[in-house]
Amino acid sequence: MEAIMANPERVYAVFFSATGTSRSGALEIANALDPRAITLDLTVINRQDSAPAFSPRDLVVFGAPVYSGKVYQGALERFSRLRGQDTPCVLTVTFGNRAFDHALLQLSDFVRDLGFLPIAGAALVGQHTYGQIALGRPNPDDLAQNRAFASQIADLLAEGSLAQPNFPGNPSYAEKPGGGRGRWRPLTDADKCVLCGLCAEECPEQAIDYSDFCTIADELCCACFRCIRVCPTGAKNMDTPAYQEFAQGFTQRLAEPQSNAYFL
Repeated sequence: MEAIMANPERVYAVFFSATGTSRSGALEIANALDPRAITLDLTVINRQDSAPAFSPRDLVVFGAPVYSGKVYQGALERFSRLRGQDTPCVLTVTFGNRAFDHALLQLSDFVRDLGFLPIAGAALVGQHTYGQIALGRPNPDDLAQNRAFASQIADLLAEGSLAQPNFPGNPSYAEKPGGGRGRWRPLTDADKCVLCGLCAEECPEQAIDYSDFCTIADELCCACFRCIRVCPTGAKNMDTPAYQEFAQGFTQRLAEPQSNAYFL
């Protein structure tokens, strides 16, 4: 692997995180490496600042969600405008207690093409968007594990003994399903909507019409349910028999707690 700076001048946490779980993991690791870590939140399109020019003296901690075993395509679209110059990076992907499948391998290949050098990676369990799965995760124990992982990375940086990790996954992941926009779409109770516009402001994919907050563009919505979480009146919801039946079965299917996985 190319030479890596023993003590990076700047550490960045760069993430797409509609529900906050990918943000949590990336930030915990970045801040453990450097309490002055710089945050670059790429979640909401119309809030994105211009991307910095990353150098070999920087270290970037990426964070992205897993959709059906691959990195969510919207996160990759955000990352695609970034450019590194043999910039070392740590990859984190967050999965909802099922499996991360090819996501780390896919993200590693993707950022390498942008000029970044993966030196470590983690697949982190986060509360699933659907149902009642992995509630409260990442929890304090998860965050402590992330800090311990960051400490290992710091030690390897100091020793100069870093190498490209071997991430699990099928090299033909491009042919596998996953990474799409999700299945379910939130509903709006027009009687409860107070036209505050918060749902449209917070939508990662600008799928909610500013002229009609009750309308959600099916082809843009990524089923993250961020609008449900931020709605102050409960107007946005998933209160349908079909979804409730699915969520109950999905919760039972993924009830067994999964562990975080770390790679150096």
